[in-house]
Amino acid sequence: MTAETPRPEFVDTNVLVYAFDTSAGEKRARAQALLERLWQAGGGALSVQVLQEFYVTLTRKLAKPLPPEIARPLIADLSTWKTYSPTPQDVLAAIDLQQSYSLSFWDAMIIQSALALGCERLWSEDLSHGQTYAGVQVLNPFAG
Repeated sequence: MTAETPRPEFVDTNVLVYAFDTSAGEKRARAQALLERLWQAGGGALSVQVLQEFYVTLTRKLAKPLPPEIARPLIADLSTWKTYSPTPQDVLAAIDLQQSYSLSFWDAMIIQSALALGCERLWSEDLSHGQTYAGVQVLNPFAG
């Protein structure tokens, strides 16, 4: 990667949700600051899995769900980030990660997608802050 092209940083669903959840308080502010930095640097990355989970959570699981006509443009905007569509080979690799690190399968798929995109950082609240999985370090933007 050159100085002009930042290494992509993978963002997990939970971080995206906090950025748009009006009841999330300080977590919302931290998530928004992270997303703003990634937008400005052009370094945001995610997967189709994250986009799907994000949409469902925004429209069904929040205390104040967003209507689909509000959520859809958010998905469209995030789709301009570096986005990964997993393959059957990624599913097999995620199974190996799941077994190697005792992860949930879905967390292993997130890590595999981050690996496939060349990410060294994975922003997530769901995995252990500071832990490295196959070269991808998990950072919790809400820690400390």
